[in-house]
Amino acid sequence: MSFLHVGDQAPDFALKNQNGDLVHLSDYRGKTVIVYFYPKAMTPGCTTQACGLRDNQSQYEARDVVVLGLSPDPYERLKRFEAKYDLNFQLLSDEDHSVAESFGAWGLKKFMGREFMGILRSTFVIGPEGKIAHVMKTVKTKSHHDDVLGLLA
Repeated sequence: MSFLHVGDQAPDFALKNQNGDLVHLSDYRGKTVIVYFYPKAMTPGCTTQACGLRDNQSQYEARDVVVLGLSPDPYERLKRFEAKYDLNFQLLSDEDHSVAESFGAWGLKKFMGREFMGILRSTFVIGPEGKIAHVMKTVKTKSHHDDVLGLLA
């Protein structure tokens, strides 16, 4: 499966957030939504990425932009991630990685000479009408928050 492309309709989904509440992408129709996929809560790169978004949340809110972070972690782990780093946006649990697959963010990875299937760290900007406005196939965890803000300018 390949990544969704600019202009594609974003697939609707319903996933549990860090509080166990069901969140639908369609709940945010009419707003710009950042959907970012990350491999695992509380790992160094994912923490750097999440904290950058946390620290710039007011800039997203000023633009009426919603941030949703998706990982295959169970929602209970996401709750601990939120609490440990005082995160101020929703984290969604995609345990069966079906949403990641529908966006093309699940695929073959290589690490330390080993190949395996996993989350491809990526970000999608979804416009108010539910269509993909931008796709970031390559994400730098330290500058992700600024890179996304640049797309919104």
